[in-house]
Amino acid sequence: MTATDICLAKSNADALFQRKRIFGFAVPAVICAYLVYIFFAFDIQGLAQRANMENAVTLASDSWSHKVHVTRDNRSGEISYAVEGERKGRYPEGERPAWVSGDDIITIDLGGDQIVRYLPDNRTEIDLPDFPLIEVQAEGRTLTSNLETAFPGDLPDWISASNRRIGITTPEGRITLTGARTEVFNYFPGWELFWFTLDSPYHGQGVGQILFGDRIDPTRSNVTGAVYDWWNNAMWRHKDVMWAIGETLLMAFLGTMGAAMIALPMAFLAAKRFTPIMLLRATTRRLFDFVRGVDALIWTVVLARAFGPGPLTGTLAILITDTGTFGKIFSEALENVDNKQIEGVSSTGAKPLQRYRFGVIPQVVPVLLAQILYFLESNTRSATIIGAITGGGIGLMLTQAIQTQKDWEEVAYYIVLIILMVMFMDWFSGWLRGKLIGRKD
Repeated sequence: MTATDICLAKSNADALFQRKRIFGFAVPAVICAYLVYIFFAFDIQGLAQRANMENAVTLASDSWSHKVHVTRDNRSGEISYAVEGERKGRYPEGERPAWVSGDDIITIDLGGDQIVRYLPDNRTEIDLPDFPLIEVQAEGRTLTSNLETAFPGDLPDWISASNRRIGITTPEGRITLTGARTEVFNYFPGWELFWFTLDSPYHGQGVGQILFGDRIDPTRSNVTGAVYDWWNNAMWRHKDVMWAIGETLLMAFLGTMGAAMIALPMAFLAAKRFTPIMLLRATTRRLFDFVRGVDALIWTVVLARAFGPGPLTGTLAILITDTGTFGKIFSEALENVDNKQIEGVSSTGAKPLQRYRFGVIPQVVPVLLAQILYFLESNTRSATIIGAITGGGIGLMLTQAIQTQKDWEEVAYYIVLIILMVMFMDWFSGWLRGKLIGRKD
């Protein structure tokens, strides 16, 4: 090499190293700039300030616990006891929790030496350890209390008070007082009434008693009666939940399989080696791009205006979106088939449809089935979200439970079922893929 060549090579090497140094600095700088933009654009600081950890703790605890309401109607004086405050969870006439006692004066023991007393004339006493006795009087729509004298200065954070509403939150429970009613919430771990409601003769019975004990209900056997009462549980609605799970799976199955059946013949029109007419091929590909480019949630909103809410709308939304996706995947698979197998079938005098059937389809079936089964598993999750919009499946029940802001243990129950459903579909699709395509050692 000449001196000129050496200088040129050195210059090129220096330029290459310089570009690498610039590139190594520019990429982290762009990422940092983007993160700074996100911090201000999404108001991360404001979100952190507005976050309420107490609500988060309450939500988390509600997901694995339940509360029993002891409610006094200040107009009629009636006292009611109910799990989660629902009529379906109300204690039968003459029954009440063991931690409630008294007749004229109703004494509620929240635990931890925290006592609430319902006194005559709509008066309430709240006795908390290490704090003065709290007295509240309901008169019409207003409340009169001794909070100002009991707590001179500012009230503690766990008390919110006005002349219309007083709320007291303690580690053992919660008390809410208004002019219309006084309510005590006592929290307990577990999903109460998950198996049987209070009106069922099997409530409180052990598994051994139901399976091997004497007949509890004279009109039916223990196992038959227990299964019937559990299946028709009015609080947890197991029958409705299982029906909703079935609707969700049906939406995913019909949408995925319908899209595959439509996309396969259309994929031949989009494949260059099977459709030499460029205009027809381009039109088919643009159609795939159009239906694939619009998300399934958008199709759900559009189709809901045409067909109304229901599982059919969700099925069609999945079908339309997956038709475009399958069309692209299938057409690419058809572009890569081996001509030798097609030529071998052609040598037997097979007609074009027979060449496709025996020379092309067997080659692409493993790819097609693998993609279809993967999308079936994925669409099971998508059907949950789509169902929340179209009014079908487990997604609707999950949305309703979240919107009520009341029974978060039901939200946890539905989420657990959705996770189990996705895990089952993952196992099922893998098992079916192994049966249809085979597994490699």
